[in-house]
Amino acid sequence: MGWLLIRGWALLVYIFMFLPVAVVVLLSFNASQFGSFPMTGFSLRWFVELANNDAILRAFQTSLLLGALTALVSTTLGVLASLALVRYRVPGSNLISTILIAPILVPEVVLAVALLLFLNALSLNKSFLLLLMGHVIFTMPFVILVVQARLVGIRRDYEEAAISLGAHPVQAFFQITLPLLAPAVFAGMLFAFTISFDDITGTLFWKPGGVETVPTQIFAMLRNSISPEINALGTVMIFLTVGLPLLGMAVARRMALQRGS
Repeated sequence: MGWLLIRGWALLVYIFMFLPVAVVVLLSFNASQFGSFPMTGFSLRWFVELANNDAILRAFQTSLLLGALTALVSTTLGVLASLALVRYRVPGSNLISTILIAPILVPEVVLAVALLLFLNALSLNKSFLLLLMGHVIFTMPFVILVVQARLVGIRRDYEEAAISLGAHPVQAFFQITLPLLAPAVFAGMLFAFTISFDDITGTLFWKPGGVETVPTQIFAMLRNSISPEINALGTVMIFLTVGLPLLGMAVARRMALQRGS
């Protein structure tokens, strides 16, 4: 009876959390301009208008570019940092690891304000490059955690065997270690892209004037009026931010199973 009550309570909590998301998705297909129930019909009208909105298309292009660059830089730096901390004896490795993971522990708004004050102290103007750096700082810890967890399980004997057979250490890494590490690298890259694409708190503080990402564009649209296009845009965001990690997990799992076999 106790477990039944716990499961029922957990179900109610999940319904409370995800019901607003389901409502947004449902209303995005409403034929009426007013988001209310009962729905007057099923229509893709708002998705068509969304595709013809130049401001939203520019925001999508900016978010895709920012997310891709963030994933690339975060994954590269995260893999290198993980290799240094796991494979080699680095002085103060525990302290370095704590500093690299710290952005996860600090509330994002605190990190955003701190970085903004730091840039103002250096008299640096906001730019797309500084926005990219802020996203890298926030996403790289997730890559490090994923890659380190995988790297610990890869025996160094494989690299040493390749080196003993005449391979250069760099060649051994790219031909032996990196293929074994590929599922974690791919998963970390997708996590970094998704987090960057969906971020709004840090982006509001770091973005230069005239640059809008999808989350900040939604925020700007909500301040003026509640348009049905927002529901359609929210639905696209939901499918992207939920679908990409699930796809990444499935691909990473398949790659890990193929490597294991």
